[in-house]
Amino acid sequence: MIMIGVAMIASVALLLIAFGGPNPAKELKRRLKAMTDRIAPSSEATLAEQMRRTIAARLPAHESSITKLIPNPEKMALRLRQTGKKWTLSNYMTVCSGITIVVAGLALLQGLPFLLAIMVAFMVGFGIPHMVVGNLISTRIAKFNARFPDAIDLLVRGLRSGLPIAETLHAVSTEIPGPIGVEFKLVIERIRIGKSMEAALQETADTLGTPEFQFFCITLAIQRETGGNLAETLANLSEVLRKRAQMKLKIKAMSSEAKASAWIVGSLPFFVFVLVYVMNPDYLAAFFPWSGEHYDERVMIAGVGGLVWMGMGVGIMAKMVNFEI
Repeated sequence: MIMIGVAMIASVALLLIAFGGPNPAKELKRRLKAMTDRIAPSSEATLAEQMRRTIAARLPAHESSITKLIPNPEKMALRLRQTGKKWTLSNYMTVCSGITIVVAGLALLQGLPFLLAIMVAFMVGFGIPHMVVGNLISTRIAKFNARFPDAIDLLVRGLRSGLPIAETLHAVSTEIPGPIGVEFKLVIERIRIGKSMEAALQETADTLGTPEFQFFCITLAIQRETGGNLAETLANLSEVLRKRAQMKLKIKAMSSEAKASAWIVGSLPFFVFVLVYVMNPDYLAAFFPWSGEHYDERVMIAGVGGLVWMGMGVGIMAKMVNFEI
């Protein structure tokens, strides 16, 4: 009980540190300094200094030493930005460490061997946050792609009415809610601090990592170099993206049977295991350390090996039914 209490206190403390927010005094000082800079005379040197401060303010804050444990922090930081949340590497690693400590303490109290408890704790502590981040990214990208053709149609209407491309981008950022509005607002802000339109759009494309937005950036770049009717080009792009989305839905419907079979085959061993344990607990007592003399580490090792092989099979089936367009 003491170990459980210590683990819970440590996890709560780590969560408070991760999501505690900035220091109010420092935040007030920063805002006052920003207001003073705006009131100051606008010479060329002052404007350049303002731009550097604005860019520096938008960069992520200094990460703690716990982020050094991440093998590829740039890629992980990109994944966190793709979620649309204001999470940092310190938040992510603190949450992972807290979950790992709690799971390790509970596993050791249940009587698992030390190495096995540590391995299970690391798998749960780092696997669950990774899955949550991946799910948030997939959900946000799906919302973005679903409304992106509507955003292009709004751009087309603005261009046909005589508005410049910058004004139409601003209209999209204010008229369309969700991830599209947020990303286009970031594009407008990058343009305002001195970046070119191509660079601002390409930065957003690198963050999203979707082919749809890459098509949009390439279309604008080609039209700027070769000329032509931009509204007509974007209208054709919108039609192509809608047909691409329809093709994805058709493929999803055609592969639903194979996916259902993969889910059934993957979940059947767990269902049978739980059913046998409910009907005859003594038959599977060798798997659990709390069963006393019936526990056998060799059975546990064999079970872990079976899980690994079954995971490989489920992964292969998932790749077989996953079609890229």
